[in-house]
Amino acid sequence: MAGDGYRVGVLGATGVVGSTILDVLAERDFPASEVVPFASQRSAGRELEWNGSVLECRVLSEETIQGLDVVLSSAGGAVSSEWAPKLVEAGAVVVDNTSHWRMHDDVPLVVAEVNPDAVEGHGGIVANPNCSTMQMVVALKPLFDEAGIERLVISTYQAVSGTGKAAIDELLAQSRAVLSDHDAVASVYPHRIAFSALPQAGSFAAGDDHTDEERKLIDETRKILGDASIRVSATCVRVPVVTGHSEAVNVETREPLSPERARELLTSAPGVTVVDDPAAARYPLAIDAVGKDDVFVGRIRRDPGNERALDMWIVSDNLRKGAATNAVQVAELLAERGLLGS
Repeated sequence: MAGDGYRVGVLGATGVVGSTILDVLAERDFPASEVVPFASQRSAGRELEWNGSVLECRVLSEETIQGLDVVLSSAGGAVSSEWAPKLVEAGAVVVDNTSHWRMHDDVPLVVAEVNPDAVEGHGGIVANPNCSTMQMVVALKPLFDEAGIERLVISTYQAVSGTGKAAIDELLAQSRAVLSDHDAVASVYPHRIAFSALPQAGSFAAGDDHTDEERKLIDETRKILGDASIRVSATCVRVPVVTGHSEAVNVETREPLSPERARELLTSAPGVTVVDDPAAARYPLAIDAVGKDDVFVGRIRRDPGNERALDMWIVSDNLRKGAATNAVQVAELLAERGLLGS
């Protein structure tokens, strides 16, 4: 690949998010002169088809990271904590999809439709939010701008692809086992996920009765919206869905906001599609969001117990808008604003 454009690195290129990033880069015609996939040692030399070309996976080293303009990273927190600073020192801007950098005060946490101007203050690293936070704040932003937000009560229904390929394989294998009247072995999750729902998405830190997924929703939402006073209650649940996170969100606004006005605001909001005709069984479904980049919102209604609160149902493809698409959108923002390259 030669020509005008940026040298783009993709960390974790063989994973479910990394492979989706490669797809989105091609779909959105990101101005890349070269795309360099990075993977673990066991995938070194593996060839990936991309946009009519064949890319060869490389291993991270002081030599292989030279000359990159932007790196989209989804290789895990340990890799990111070690290599993101090295990539920045080598001249790249890192758009990081791991949890490691999100809450650092000097690292902007950016959702393209919500706080794009935050990229201006980056010091070499821009963080991508957690997938559940990502889709929710896209839907919350127009309501926040109109009426402010006092409190959020969130229940998530998270797909197994958020955990990775091993979780997808386990769900499918367990489903086949149960349907064949065989024992279903659980290794990725603490219990069987097939035909069940686990009230634990993420892991519990010592002494904490909230999972890290729940803490991300609490902390990241406040940082992205720029309001530390928002009260957030979150329960994250893993469900036997391959792709597509769903969320039931109760939004208590600071100022009065009717369901009709909320629907108007969401209909005109960037990156949002309203599907809200419950009498006709029209509302967002995870299976309908797969492969799409919008956040889908429906079941918009008044909370009967609180005149300043609304209930909403929010769905999005967690691999695309929840991870890969936003990472590419952030890279586009950096390129448009002249914040890439020397």
